[in-house]
Amino acid sequence: MKKILIASDHAGYELKEIIKKHLSKKELMVVDLGPFNLVKVDYPDYAHKLSKRINLNKKLSGILVCGSGIGMEMTANRYNNVRAALCYNQKSAKLARSHNNANVITFGSRLTKKNIVLKCINIFLNTKFKGGRHTKRINKI
Repeated sequence: MKKILIASDHAGYELKEIIKKHLSKKELMVVDLGPFNLVKVDYPDYAHKLSKRINLNKKLSGILVCGSGIGMEMTANRYNNVRAALCYNQKSAKLARSHNNANVITFGSRLTKKNIVLKCINIFLNTKFKGGRHTKRINKI
């Protein structure tokens, strides 16, 4: 069973809960790193929590949600073994995986509709990295 980590801030909490329900139908082990309510929190705390785990175990992947998705992406990408991509449509999710070998996908709960987010997640989880010429580029990061 594939394990996927998920975290948000208060702005992304409700979308995170929707995503968790969606993933539970897909035989994935979902590890929720918080928060567990709508109390205001700082997004970097949760992006660090998820990214530290992925940095130590490259086989893991993750989902981060905040109001814009930008802060989570910026924080996560500070880690050597994390390649976080802010996705806003199905094509961006596919390219994030196939060309950039992203292992974390981020979303802006205030900017991307729920149905688009769920479609992006399906694509992200089912798309393989193409390798080849893209590997050389990834190694330059």
